[in-house]
Order: sequence, then structure tokens, then C-alpha cells
Amino acid sequence: MRRSVRIGIDVGGTHTKAVAINNDTQEVIGKSSVKTTHKSEQGVAEGVVASFIKCLAENQIQPVEVVFVAHSTTQATNALLEGDVAKVGIISTAKGGVEGWLAKWQTALKDIDLGTGRSIEVVARFIPQKELSKATIETALAELQQAQAQVIVTSAAFGVDDLKTEERIAEVAKQKGIEVTLASEMTKLYGLSRRTRTAAINASILPTMLETANSTENSVRQAGVDVPLMIMRGDGGLMDIVEMKKRPVLTMLSGPAASVMGALMYLRTSNGIYFEVGGTSTNLGVIKNGRPVIDYSEIAGHKTYVNSLDVRVLGVAGGSMVRVNKKGVVDVGPRSAHIAGLEYSTYLPEEEIVAPELELYAPKEGDPADYVAIKLASGKRITITNSCAANVLGYVTKDDFSYGNAHSARKAMQPLAEYLETTVEDVAQQILDQAVQKIAPVIHSFARKYQLEPNQMTLVGVGGGVSSLIKHAAKQLSLNYKIPENAEVISSIGVALSVVQDVVERIVPNPTKADIAAIKQEAATLAIESGATPDSIEVHIEIDPQTQKITARASGATAAQAAERQNQITREEAQEIAVTELQVARENVISCAASEHFYVYGAATKKGDRVCVIDHRGFIRVQRDHAAVVKTTIQSYSEQIARLWESMANYQSDLVIRPDFYICAGPRLFDFSSTDYTQLMMLIDIELSQLIGTEEIIIIAANRLQ
Repeated sequence: MRRSVRIGIDVGGTHTKAVAINNDTQEVIGKSSVKTTHKSEQGVAEGVVASFIKCLAENQIQPVEVVFVAHSTTQATNALLEGDVAKVGIISTAKGGVEGWLAKWQTALKDIDLGTGRSIEVVARFIPQKELSKATIETALAELQQAQAQVIVTSAAFGVDDLKTEERIAEVAKQKGIEVTLASEMTKLYGLSRRTRTAAINASILPTMLETANSTENSVRQAGVDVPLMIMRGDGGLMDIVEMKKRPVLTMLSGPAASVMGALMYLRTSNGIYFEVGGTSTNLGVIKNGRPVIDYSEIAGHKTYVNSLDVRVLGVAGGSMVRVNKKGVVDVGPRSAHIAGLEYSTYLPEEEIVAPELELYAPKEGDPADYVAIKLASGKRITITNSCAANVLGYVTKDDFSYGNAHSARKAMQPLAEYLETTVEDVAQQILDQAVQKIAPVIHSFARKYQLEPNQMTLVGVGGGVSSLIKHAAKQLSLNYKIPENAEVISSIGVALSVVQDVVERIVPNPTKADIAAIKQEAATLAIESGATPDSIEVHIEIDPQTQKITARASGATAAQAAERQNQITREEAQEIAVTELQVARENVISCAASEHFYVYGAATKKGDRVCVIDHRGFIRVQRDHAAVVKTTIQSYSEQIARLWESMANYQSDLVIRPDFYICAGPRLFDFSSTDYTQLMMLIDIELSQLIGTEEIIIIAANRLQ
């Protein structure tokens, strides 16, 4: 019987890594890695293709065995950082009067500063709707092309309610061979200026992204693989390459998204800080209730409607170089050894480290001239990095990807220690202390923003350089940490095993069941268009009672997605997971409820009852403090919800904080939160009314504050 193989490829700042996974067992078959091809004419696409072909060759995988190919990409982020963007022309329209005046003003965007000394150039034309015709559209297009616009954005006031006007303009542009972005395809939210800006950013990278996407797709086809090519989105889902060609801006931060999805699949963690360390940068973000936290992206301070992981990217990592003066180590990074073209001392044979001499210099034009290089007797220049320091201090073991030769690192660091009149160990300590000083404020800021208790702040470490930083950071911050198996290729695994995802957001005052059903269907349709199979779609609904924003997040498997494994953990195994997660003595952990698909365990603590929900595969789906658990029937859930709504209300002066609700019904876990009881019950009714053959359900209610 022929194997079915999934290939996941992650593009990092230093390396592009591919991993092959058995589609049926989800076991790793093999890995491969190449240097990321930043300077290639094809950009990072060349490395994606090279790692893919290398992975097939090194692991004896036949092209016909490949049923799925997906990759993350830094192309969108790089294009914006480096200013590799097209000039954008905007054609906007609205009715007359005040509406027209406001729309013309809101869509006449100024050039968008990218914060790097470069900008997206923008030119705009406004056509009143009563004057909108093929002739006026063609005139506006001619004027924009004369102004050197290469791509077009079409944006209509209230276009989210009816796409026809934007589609009419787009059709004329496409007939002339011009690439177009429709503002109302980027988001269904009101806010004409922000919606138009999001579309302009998307349009600016269309030419670069289309070239890269076509090159990658053609190369995969030439390799004999004829399956859909999927791309990682910045919110942790996948989209097929056809959809990516329309909305490439959604791939921003797809690398960090890949890493956190891989970590969630390999580690049983419901709450924590994921901590991805590469050679050039470290990405930090939040996992809460088994899902990565999503927020709107900002580009150089410009707010957009692009959903992505709430990530902080720091210029400190395993390969970060060291800056010093006579007082000691003053900084680590942002310049990396890879970008400077120098080897790490810890990865050289000890016999090569002969007569090392300290040199302070500027690796690149514009860099400070206090970066450390070590010149050897051979004339070769090497450098000292966080990985070197971590190997010296024994943080890195033989099982870690970043393991090197500590003796080589010591010899290379000796002249620096002499310059600073201290020991090699003290220099290594200073280096890692400086690195943690950059990381700690971000972790503290996440803890405040998302109300994470210290017991919920396990550092989830991934990436090839993770051992160089996470252990010292955990020690300094008094936190626990986890590093999964295959941490160095966890992003590639995340890409290979992720599911398709899409989002619809709308502002609907006082939504009805029909409104919510329509938005659910719209999100499901988008996910199907992005490559998900219809019968695999699940849609999660959230309603923000303050803004009346409805968010429908649809997810589903591709046709090649492996069938769920039948191996289920035992009750005893679930209890062991709960003991670890709840961080209390085993005798204090009790079973609160169980079903065919879920185990719910709890423990009494000084801060109240703590509960975790574990699914039958061993994944922690929810972990909350101040929680109550009820097992009931689907016919009686409304009475239990009403009772918990009142009994768990938290009264703070004139503010009443209502509990969040989770319902385990059959194989699904639903997540509900609302400050409006009618809306809450409407959401629950909609979800549970679609279940067939489910009798017993488990309800978990948890207070947000205490």
C-alpha cells in the first residue's frame, strides 16, 4: 500500500526547513533544511522549492505519494519591511451629499509610511455613484496609470453591504489586465478609511506575491506533485494558493503562526507564552484556552483589519551578535551572525580556534562599531552569539538542536573576557542577561493584557535556537518551560498539520438568529473556497456586546487531512495530564465529569476551584480558575445556564461581570462569552440545535475576574 505524505515548509530568517509527515499516523518521516534565499531573484520562493525537492530526495519520497504541500512565507512581511511594493491607485465611490464628501475624504489616502524610510505611494480618484459608468471608470484608470499606479483598489461606501459596485469597477480594471483588490473582500467591517488602507497594503504587495506564488506553484508541479498548494495565514489557518493570490496580506506573520500551531499539536498546553527562537529573531505570543490569541495587525503604526496572531518580534535570538564596551556587554542583537556572514564559535572544531583576537567592528553599514568579532590565526573571522554563551553555561544538552562545542566557545570568548577583565562564565552570563532584558518586558506585558496568572505562564519553546534562551529566561523569571520533540522543525510540522481557516466580521446591532446563521454560512463558504471540505467545517461565533461586532471563525480540513486517530487516552492518563496542568498534588485532583470525548478534572486552590478540560486525544482544551462544572442533558441545559449565570455573577460596585461558558457536546467543545443573557442563549441555541444524537452535555462556567 502506497504511503500518503504531507509536506510542511517553514521559511525562517536563517533557514528554510521542510518536514515530511505520514498522513495516516502523523509521524515525522524526515526533515531537510536549506539557507533562506533572501537575495535570490525569486526571493524566499527559491528556498521553499529547494527544501521541498531536497526533502523528497533525502527521504526517498515519490512525488505520487505526496497528498498535501503547504508552506509559511516571509514574503509579505519582507516586501513591506524592504519597501518592495507597487504604487497603488484607488478608485472610490459613494452617493452624493455628505456621504460622498466624507467618502472622498476618507479614501484619499496619503502615502503609507512603512517605518523604514520607505512608503507605499498612493494616488486616488473619486467617482460619484450617479456618474459611475464604464467610461468614467476607464477615464479614472487611465489617469491613475498615467500617475504610475501599478495596481488598483476599488472601495465603495457601504461596500460591505453590497459588493456589486466594487465588482463593477474591478471588472473594468481586470479587462485592461490590471491587478485589483476589492476593499470589501478584505473585511466586512465598517470603517471606510481603515478598510481602504488594508486593501491598499494588500494591493501594494500583489505583484511581488503573485510572482513568488506562481514560481513556487510551477516548481512544485514540475517536481511531479499535482495537489493543491496551501499557504499559512498569520492567524494560524491555511488558505490555498488561489485565495492567497487575492489576499496575500493575510500571510503576514505566517511563520510565528506555524510555530504556535505546531507547538499546540505537540504539547498539551492550554495557557502560556509561546517562545520561538530562530537564528535572527524571537517571536513571542500567547496561548489561551488551547488557542493562539488573535488581534488586528498594525503596520508601522497603521491599523488594519488583518487578523493575525498577537505576536511580538524581537531582534534577539540564538545567532544574535554581542555588543560591548569597557564596562561590559551592553547589548545583544539585533544584528545576527547569519546576516553578518560569520560562523558561531561554538559550532567550530576546537582545533580551529587558534590565537583568537578580539575585534570590535560594524557588521553592516550603519551598524554601531562595537559588535564583537574574533579573528583567528588563520585570518578567519568568527563571532560570539547567545548560542555560544548558552553552551558555555551548560544550558544546551546533546539532545538540543543548538548543541555545540563548549570548549570552542570558551576559547573564542577568552579574549573578550580579558578585555572586560572578568571570566568567560561571567561574560556568558552577561550576554544571556542582556537577551532576557529584552524578552522579559514583553512577557510581563502579555500577562497584563491577557490576565495570565503565573501558574498559567508556562513558556512553550520552539525553534532551532530555543535552548539558547528559554532556559535562562525561565530561570530569571521563575517560570516553567516546555520544549517539544522536533522543536527545531515545529513550524514546519505546524504548517503540515494545520487546517484551513477563514474569518467573517460584521457589525450587526441586535442580531437575530437569521443574522448569525447567515454570517456562519458566509464564513463556511470562505473556508471551502480556501480549500476545506464542506463536511469538515466548524464555525465559532463571538459577539462583542459593546461594539456589536459578530466574528465567525470557520475552520476545516483539506481533502488530504488525516482521519482522526482512534487511539484514545485512558482515564488514568488524563488524570496525569491534569495533575501536571493544574499544578497541585495528585490527591487534590478530582474527576468533575467525563464523556466519550472529554475528561474534566478540577482542584481546589487558594484562588478558587481550578478546572481543566482534556479531550480524548490528550489535548488540554480549557484551563480556568474560579470554575464550576455541571453534567446535564441537552434538554435541560437552559435551566443550568440560567442558574450559573446568576450564581457565578461577580458584582464589583456598579459593574456585574458574568461568567464565560464552555459546553462539551459530543466531540465538540463550544466557547461562549457574553454580557447579554439573551444573546448568550441565542448563540447556545443555534449551536446545540444542530447536534444530532447527543444526549448528555458538560457545562463549564468560569469567572473572568475574582
